[in-house]
Amino acid sequence: MKNIGVWMDKEKAHVITTKDNGEDIVTITSNIENFRIHGGSGTRLKGGPQDVVQDSKYLEREKHQFRAYFTEIIPHIKDADNVAIFGPAEAGEKFNKELKENHKNIFNKVQGVFRADSMTDNQTKALVRDYFKKK
Repeated sequence: MKNIGVWMDKEKAHVITTKDNGEDIVTITSNIENFRIHGGSGTRLKGGPQDVVQDSKYLEREKHQFRAYFTEIIPHIKDADNVAIFGPAEAGEKFNKELKENHKNIFNKVQGVFRADSMTDNQTKALVRDYFKKK
């Protein structure tokens, strides 16, 4: 039985495959930009130049970058029997939603999405190993 745990945040994902003699870990980095939206008044004077901030443009670009990031992860988990997703932020939930909408065969193998803080590689391996031992 092939159990895979994915610990992910916005910057990187660790794909941990459990085996009888230990765990294998693959790290995938994302190319998601950290958007800092600038805008508002360019001057303190009344009637000065005004910049219009278009959040939708930034959010749409981020959505496409997330989709490209998830596309890099999917080949590593497609032949798993069980998948568990861990992470400190909403990236895991977005990944689960992507699987539900576009990759039903993998989504059906997902055991759950769990909150987990940032950890070292060894701590991440132990988290995944312990999770699947309890199952």
